[in-house]
Amino acid sequence: MAGNIYDALLGERGDMSRLFLKDEAGTSITYQQFAAECSRLAGALLADGLKPGDRVAVQAEKSVTALALYLATVRAGGIYLPLNIAYTPAEIEYFLNDARPAIFICDPARRAALEPLAKAAGASVLTLDRDGKGTLADAAASAAPLDITSSRGGADIAAILYTSGTTGRSKGAMLSHDNLLSNALSLVECWQFTASDVLIHALPIFHTHGLFVATNVVLASRAAMIFQAKFDVNKVMAAMPEATVLMGVPTFYTRLLQHAGLNRQTAGHMRLFVSGSAPLLAETHREWAERTGHAILERYGMTETNMNTSNPYEGQRIAGTVGFPLPGVAVRITEPESGAHLGRDEIGMIEVRGPNVFSGYWEMPEKTASEFRKDGFFITGDLGKIDAEGYVHIVGRGKDLIITGGYNVYPKEVEMEIDAFPEVTESAVFGVGHPDLGEGIIAAVVLQPGAALVEQSVIRALDGRLAGYKRPKRVVFVPELPRNTMGKVQKNVLRQQYAESFAPVSPREQV
Repeated sequence: MAGNIYDALLGERGDMSRLFLKDEAGTSITYQQFAAECSRLAGALLADGLKPGDRVAVQAEKSVTALALYLATVRAGGIYLPLNIAYTPAEIEYFLNDARPAIFICDPARRAALEPLAKAAGASVLTLDRDGKGTLADAAASAAPLDITSSRGGADIAAILYTSGTTGRSKGAMLSHDNLLSNALSLVECWQFTASDVLIHALPIFHTHGLFVATNVVLASRAAMIFQAKFDVNKVMAAMPEATVLMGVPTFYTRLLQHAGLNRQTAGHMRLFVSGSAPLLAETHREWAERTGHAILERYGMTETNMNTSNPYEGQRIAGTVGFPLPGVAVRITEPESGAHLGRDEIGMIEVRGPNVFSGYWEMPEKTASEFRKDGFFITGDLGKIDAEGYVHIVGRGKDLIITGGYNVYPKEVEMEIDAFPEVTESAVFGVGHPDLGEGIIAAVVLQPGAALVEQSVIRALDGRLAGYKRPKRVVFVPELPRNTMGKVQKNVLRQQYAESFAPVSPREQV
């Protein structure tokens, strides 16, 4: 499988004149046209000085050009580094200083705030807006297209995706060409993708789900996609008669269930609904099946591994489980401290090994070593079990990760910002069940003696310091945080105490 993933996904094979993508304006783009756009963008990156192994950091709105930029970067031999469009300049500064990209691409509207940070980190700056325009597009129009893919080995790094850490600072997960390609091919096989499929692509493309799972599976199977800038219930409903597959986060499905037009007839042309990036409520699974006749297929993945398991395409999709290991992927449950193997239905740490598993964290060899067992299994930090039938269940997260709306949030990063308030003694951030987002973020705050704060003042003060999805939905003030005999904050006690803060309601009752 060794080689540049570009050639495997978009190289000249089959009928390149077939449809690859249709955008919201109704413009149709063939595989040949998309490949040509990738070649032009790759030429622009090379003209800007990109060398093999250089990082290209991108914070840009979703567009066809932004999607092509991912393939262009790897074709040119670079390493693609997508960044959430909600990140603030303070957050972007960290990523730029840590990854030291050769090129940073951002929205023209953000250039004034971000260019000084990029220059200080040694990156040149190009721009790209939601319409695919900017200095990058101008450079691509004048540069010589790259017609020969850069020679890269399968073990070479194709992308770095940052994932938050329990210390409050993000780690760059290095994903190789083989990591990405092996996972795409496994998913094509397991989900039975063919060139006849049409995917509704309403996911962001700075995240594993939309960038690698959705895009790479379509490319690997020579399928097509209906490309939507963001999730919009009405637009997804309108696309269903032309589509066969939807990939989404649980929020997609809870909001689609609120649409009066969702029924077996309107979902009749679809063959598969996939959910991931956050736990899907069992009641959502059941109501979806009742309304549409389809059982949502839930799967389990991570930034560091892409997809690990999936409920079966043919066979029972059990609500509350994430199915079986993908081909070539091994999953086991261990005792968290000792690493001893546990039996069926015993809860412990989920560990995985396979061609999908990343090679390590960017410039963190000690952290990388601590996350792998000697036999190559990656310690996911997720707690789970494997039942008697072989289905994998996720029951908790050993690292206090919060998944809200499909995005990962580590509490320490939020706590650091709240603890910096002069009025605050300490805080504890945790997630509890939320009917729409999967988990809602709550901050329990202990104030300094005599200090006064109100909930909304804390939330407003975090605006500009943290991306919107990281900010708490609720702030509660407590006299002290619950602790065990060793002095460790007992977040499980807080989760139990505030479990009903976002009490689930029937999707039809939500506003």
